[in-house]
Amino acid sequence: MNIKTIIILLVLSISVQSITAQKDGYWDKERATKREIVVSARDRIVIKTEDLPVGTTEVVYRITLLDVNQQMANSLVSVLKSIPDPTGISQGSAGAVFLLSKISGDDKCKYAIFNNEGLAAEYKKTGATVNACYDQNVPISQDAKGLSADKSLCILPNANAMWFGFESKNWIMNQKIILEVVPWVNHRLSSGWNLENRKLILSQCKSTDLAKKIIPADDFCVCVLEKLQKEYKFQEFQKLLPIEKAKAYTDFGNACLKETGASDKTFSDLRTQSIELIKQGKYGEAIGRIDLIVVYGKAKVSDFNRLGYAYMMTKQYSKAIKSLKDAERIDESDLLIQMNLAHAYMLNDNFKMAKPIHKKYQSQNVTASLSWTQKVQQDFDVFAKAGLPTKDFDRVLRLLKD
Repeated sequence: MNIKTIIILLVLSISVQSITAQKDGYWDKERATKREIVVSARDRIVIKTEDLPVGTTEVVYRITLLDVNQQMANSLVSVLKSIPDPTGISQGSAGAVFLLSKISGDDKCKYAIFNNEGLAAEYKKTGATVNACYDQNVPISQDAKGLSADKSLCILPNANAMWFGFESKNWIMNQKIILEVVPWVNHRLSSGWNLENRKLILSQCKSTDLAKKIIPADDFCVCVLEKLQKEYKFQEFQKLLPIEKAKAYTDFGNACLKETGASDKTFSDLRTQSIELIKQGKYGEAIGRIDLIVVYGKAKVSDFNRLGYAYMMTKQYSKAIKSLKDAERIDESDLLIQMNLAHAYMLNDNFKMAKPIHKKYQSQNVTASLSWTQKVQQDFDVFAKAGLPTKDFDRVLRLLKD
């Protein structure tokens, strides 16, 4: 293989790497920092960078000390145009690109970087660098480095800036320092959905009324999170009013419940929970579980019957009648539904509607071994203990003896 072929292959390789890398992120030149600083002799100064964009995973910075009247040969932004991604700086793929300034003065300074404004303010006051995320304690006339979030504490997940502290080593004259900082923004993370923020949303989701009725709620809330990520950037979602956030959780929660796959198990779990809650006398909580099954069109005849019973036990007789009529439309031959319907009419002061139901089925068994009359007596005992109105109980029992 001749030298010409090798060069062509090398160029093609670098080009492919550049195209691939550029899909992952970009140098945010619009929010780059370029500051010309004059530091007084024997003084310290702190400079805050421009706000780092959401999704910043790396930064490249350059520090240059210039003599009076010197000008920068080129800006750091212009240099980075030739570098497709931050790895090119450390791996040498940028070839002859030279990050350091082509000119610098004879002056030197020390500097330190902080990820916290308070620590930077303490440095300016005392010169202490023990809490710095990077400390250049050997005086330099120029420097250029790259920092990455996975290797340096200078770039924190939700940090919005960096603070550079400079200490002049010139005891007589002022110093002219050029600070340039350019952030690298990861396309995926620029939406703001980092690990910490995803955990926050999952926690908020699990605290919603809808999620509390689903046990376990993990898969449900992951589904909600995925839909939120597609619809909003994290910062956009956080700026919504509480009522708007609640609606988003409800809308996306409804969509997740309607989706196929985990929905059957979800409704089966809700059904099991409602049965246990009724056994425990927690009728209000049971109603909440069954309502979800009904709303999403997954209710069976037993669900409507159970809902009607729970409404009766909480003295919501009109709602009980409606739910039991819905059950009757599905299966009018179910005698437990017919009995509950008769109970609901009676408790709602409508003995006239209850009477024909009792007369029609009084000679039948509701189960293989339990007669209609026996079941009525059992139910009346339960109703009396629950504090439901008993004034028509004797009237029904006399009717069943005829």
